[in-house]
Amino acid sequence: MSSRAPFLEIACQQVIVEDASVFSVQWTDLPLSLAGSLSAEELLHRYLGYISKFTLTLIRPKILAHGIEFRLLSSGLSLISFLPPEYSGEFATLRICGGFLVQPRQCDRGELRFGIEHLPEGARVSLQLSDFCPLLLGSRSPSLVRFWLYRLTQAAIHRLVTVRFLSLLYHELAGPSAGVRVVNVAVRAGKPV
Repeated sequence: MSSRAPFLEIACQQVIVEDASVFSVQWTDLPLSLAGSLSAEELLHRYLGYISKFTLTLIRPKILAHGIEFRLLSSGLSLISFLPPEYSGEFATLRICGGFLVQPRQCDRGELRFGIEHLPEGARVSLQLSDFCPLLLGSRSPSLVRFWLYRLTQAAIHRLVTVRFLSLLYHELAGPSAGVRVVNVAVRAGKPV
């Protein structure tokens, strides 16, 4: 009789919604024994450290008085800029306020939210990007070429980064024995990317 380690399921959805903004969510449910004292603030700080390691310091999160910037190498070029984190109960929210990867006229919308929602049997750890208007899409009516360019580059990278982050978080808390299974979910209507 084999004792296989359970699979960690990571729920995932990425869509372009009606106004051509991006909605992306990934989550996993952790048992109470692992979720313990994990907070949204800790989740945010783990993610910032992870981004630098995952990209081999190509992208470097920089915490400044006016917010957080994801900078390219050690340059001043911010790929995406956020206002200072807002903490509200089980969530830490970074509101997008600019950056090279954001449509110039849409810099004041969008957010990246980190959540630790307590459940009776544990906690749901989530990352959600909403109302994001990537430069690659270009406008509220992106061409098919722009859609595919975004889908094959930035959207694919974002999904890989978030799924791997949740997987590594689980392995840090529980050990490396569990496999990972990504499950597509439908949270919001839109065109899948």
